[in-house]
Amino acid sequence: MLETRTDKTIELVIYAVLAIVTITVLYPLIFVAVASLSSPERVMNGEVWLWPKGLTFVGYERIFDNKEILTGYMNTILYTLVGTAINLVMTVAAAYPLSRRDFYGRNVFTALILFTMFFSGGMIPTYLLIKKLGMLNTFWALVIPSALSVWNILIMRTFFQSSIPWEIQESASIDGCSNMQTLVRIVLPLSAPIIAVMVLFYSVGHWNAYFNALLYLTDRAKYPLQLILREILVQGQMQEMVDVSDTSLAKSVMDAEAIKYAAVIVANLPVLVLYPFLQKYFVKGIMVGAIKG
Repeated sequence: MLETRTDKTIELVIYAVLAIVTITVLYPLIFVAVASLSSPERVMNGEVWLWPKGLTFVGYERIFDNKEILTGYMNTILYTLVGTAINLVMTVAAAYPLSRRDFYGRNVFTALILFTMFFSGGMIPTYLLIKKLGMLNTFWALVIPSALSVWNILIMRTFFQSSIPWEIQESASIDGCSNMQTLVRIVLPLSAPIIAVMVLFYSVGHWNAYFNALLYLTDRAKYPLQLILREILVQGQMQEMVDVSDTSLAKSVMDAEAIKYAAVIVANLPVLVLYPFLQKYFVKGIMVGAIKG
């Protein structure tokens, strides 16, 4: 079919809007990357836009010289890997039974699970529970309370129902497969898109988490990266409110400014590296799991 002038005009408008949205989304990230390599004085004076000015690596040098940041980085990697593994196991274990037609009472269990999305115990009861379980100031306090996401259970259940034919599972049962064998040998190999989506969702959540650590941890050696960066940000804001006429204070403020930008890049780099490898699965999995069913 030949495109009319109206079609071409609409297409140009769509491309223009998409270009504006892309620039709006990408520019803050580009600015942070450029500012992390620029002189803090020029950044604070508003001279930096698209290219580094007064090239310097002082922010990165201060970050990698700080042992707490490196320790926090390793802690966050550990929390993310272990936490995401627990999340995947628990989500699959909850979503697969709820997706099976022969599981009687699944609607009741789904309603009970869904109820927790709207009502929760609150921060203080949750803290008291973690204390009673003896998990305060432990590794498990950051991975067990967030072991399940009801929203992700529903997405994965919908994917199992809509994307994996029930007849395949019935034929596997007729051939002698148990429910666990059907899950491991048939369902999971066909679920790479939704598993990739869950990995991305859960890993980003663990990587950016700091509030549970703020509540449950007192040992600085166990702090995640985000909690260390939060302290740096708060300290930097406090330094900006003091009199910077003193040379040492002025230098401290400038270094804090450089560290903030460099810390954003260092903290987000693993997620930016991970996403391109999961993008094709992410788009397919989230669309199928959310729209169908």
